[in-house]
Amino acid sequence: MTRPRRLPKVLTPDEQRAFLAKFDRCYPSALRNLVAVRLMLQCGLRRGKDRIVWFSDDLRDLISRWLDRRPASDWLLCTRHAAQVNSRYLRELVKRKAVSAGIPEADRVTPHVLRHTFATDLLRETKNIRLAQKALGHASLATTMIYTHVADEELETAMRRERPSGRGTGVGQGIAEQRLVHEASRPQTGPNAEA
Repeated sequence: MTRPRRLPKVLTPDEQRAFLAKFDRCYPSALRNLVAVRLMLQCGLRRGKDRIVWFSDDLRDLISRWLDRRPASDWLLCTRHAAQVNSRYLRELVKRKAVSAGIPEADRVTPHVLRHTFATDLLRETKNIRLAQKALGHASLATTMIYTHVADEELETAMRRERPSGRGTGVGQGIAEQRLVHEASRPQTGPNAEA
């Protein structure tokens, strides 16, 4: 039997604020680290894919401050010896700051979770899957479709709410039951399937 696909972890706005608050700005390496995570969280950046991104004036100023303090290097995110920052270092940094911020399931917080958070927030704000696809640099829309889980959750929440009349229309009251019926109607496979 195949396991259901686990949805990516996404940071809430409060978790994002707590996470970013754990970054010091005093030392050059701390400033570089903040630039790195803000680029992941606010632009969905990852390595190995060139594309044009837009970011806030605040992030532009932060990058400018880092550029004034960093050693001469071909890399935006470089060590004090001008070498490229190791991706393993960034993964460990993100996890360590997530633990420090008290984020639930901090062991699941990775640079890719920051990218998922960016995509989810963008889709939530714009309701436009094509914009999310372009911002993420996905060649296929199917790759971007995982972020529609947000719309599904918000639709369910909206349908479960009491209607303005105060009586409730019954709409949404059977959502959980229908989902269970739908799941139960799928053919079972594997060792526990009935013959």
